[in-house]
Amino acid sequence: MADTEHQEPAEPQSRHVIYCGDALAAATSTLSLDARKRAEKDAHKKALKAEAAELKQAQTLSSSKVIIKRVERNKRKYVTAVSGLEAFGLENKKVAKDFGKKFATGASVTKLPSGGEEIVVQGDVSEEIEEFI
Repeated sequence: MADTEHQEPAEPQSRHVIYCGDALAAATSTLSLDARKRAEKDAHKKALKAEAAELKQAQTLSSSKVIIKRVERNKRKYVTAVSGLEAFGLENKKVAKDFGKKFATGASVTKLPSGGEEIVVQGDVSEEIEEFI
């Protein structure tokens, strides 16, 4: 068997650059100051946005209303419509399911032409819903 030498490919030599210490320190110090200033500005903007969003949410909660309506369907049949619960962070589908279980009736979520959603519960259970909420 012949001895073969395995040679690895030669890596290209990297450049060796020498910078002046003062120039290097000046370049990195201004860069880090700029980065600090930008980070401070961004943090300040984010804090202002979070504060504004919190204020807006508090205003919507204070001005929002839950509306419970009794709607006549046929001669003596009624359904109860509940709207305005989504402003309080409640999911309409889960609340409708809870209403259906609590009152042993059918309950569904329907979309309103004005863009919102309402929960429709079969039967005249408006007083019970008010107590439950």
